[in-house]
Amino acid sequence: MADNKFLIEEQYKLLFNQINSLINNENPLITNLSNIVAAINQSFDKISWIGFYFAKNDQLFLGPFQGKVACTRIEFGRGVCGTAVATKLSQVVPDVHEFPGHIICDADSNSEIVIPILVNNEIFGVLDLDSTKFSAFTTIDQLWLEKICNLLTEKLNFKKNILT
Repeated sequence: MADNKFLIEEQYKLLFNQINSLINNENPLITNLSNIVAAINQSFDKISWIGFYFAKNDQLFLGPFQGKVACTRIEFGRGVCGTAVATKLSQVVPDVHEFPGHIICDADSNSEIVIPILVNNEIFGVLDLDSTKFSAFTTIDQLWLEKICNLLTEKLNFKKNILT
């Protein structure tokens, strides 16, 4: 298991550096985020769906993603994404079928991780990853995905809501 943990850490270090180099503030925010979704998706076989949702009027709206057709609107406080928004805390869910109020966008999804994106302690959106595998995401994923989201808020212009 220690070897696997080391390999995952190394994958994330490479991914973090790749994302850092992909960020180009001359491009629109949505362009940067689209490439970031692709980079994360290509880095891990366990991901069946990945995407951003953006906050507006107490709801999350679908942004750049890769995977099957997705839910387009999620109310704050509902499902895993809405819970991440309501608590402003990352959610690691080993079995989505046991999560109260889970919203089924993809019936094949079995586990999920959602990272809130905060700008000045306000919810801007979330990064959402699903897997067909149970317990696919760990605290290592949480740590690195939080680092990636922090990098995004430091380097990209999140001051203006993407949905306006």
